[in-house]
Amino acid sequence: MANSLNIIPGVQVGHAQDFAAATGCTVILTPAGAVGGVDQRGGAPGTRETDLLRPMHLVEKVHAVLLTGGSAFGLAAADGVMRWLEENSIGFNAHVAQVPVVPAAVLFDLGIGRADIRPDGAMGYAACQAAASNLNSSAAGTIGAGTGATVGKILGQAAQMKGGIGTAVIDLGQGLWVGALIAVNCLGDVINPASGTILAGARKLPDGDFVDTMQVLKMRMMGSFTGSGNTIIGVVATNALLSKEAVNKVAQMAHDGLARTVRPAHTMLDGDTIFALATCQGEAAEVNLIGAYGAEATALAIVDAVQQATSLAGVPALRDLLS
Repeated sequence: MANSLNIIPGVQVGHAQDFAAATGCTVILTPAGAVGGVDQRGGAPGTRETDLLRPMHLVEKVHAVLLTGGSAFGLAAADGVMRWLEENSIGFNAHVAQVPVVPAAVLFDLGIGRADIRPDGAMGYAACQAAASNLNSSAAGTIGAGTGATVGKILGQAAQMKGGIGTAVIDLGQGLWVGALIAVNCLGDVINPASGTILAGARKLPDGDFVDTMQVLKMRMMGSFTGSGNTIIGVVATNALLSKEAVNKVAQMAHDGLARTVRPAHTMLDGDTIFALATCQGEAAEVNLIGAYGAEATALAIVDAVQQATSLAGVPALRDLLS
């Protein structure tokens, strides 16, 4: 297993962030194009250019995916991604112009740092520059779209913990890879799928033990939590040769990895969205293989996100509890 999506042929990753404002964005570049798909679950999504990823639509390949903080405001960062791609003559040939195809998804990180500063075109452009120069491709935790991410928010901001961005890439043999890059900003708790124990989540104050979000829900303590401002967003990528329909199936199966590691998942207060990309630079592969290991990589990446996260804006990270 590797820790950078860049090991997958045809994929480049870059991050840009503002630590003072506690927000940022992450770009996954596929300069030669990649067959794209998406599966969106949860009741509060913020997305861009997702309809074109579905089968029976004209465009087959995308040139980048943007994962960004800033809630709906953060979609503005896609303008900078498109500008960088156009300057580098990358895009869909519309004859009169090369039109970059840049699907995007946002998470809500306005609750910490500064709500009036969000990812914009300049930050999206900077993330592309970082990706092209391989500047910070293997970074994880409190960086990029994970900068302002938090988890375990059922009892409000005082009891939450730091989320972040995580990566896992699995070598399938015969030159095939599948990996995931996930920004973790969920209402629920992040679980160790091997043991079922909580790694990061809502804390019982002042002692700091975990309250277990599922138990809070069971007790129907609806009046004692705010719970807003969530969403897990991410990308599963492979170099396998896959059809557009198969890539969408991979995105769907990847949510199984999310459900193994986040409890509860896909709530009405989360906008969970996972993109899938196939650069098709390797051999054809069975979609069940790529989807199954895509789900595994997703679960590993979510765990990696909270393990790599560092505290920011007064929000403690798992590392603080272990020190």
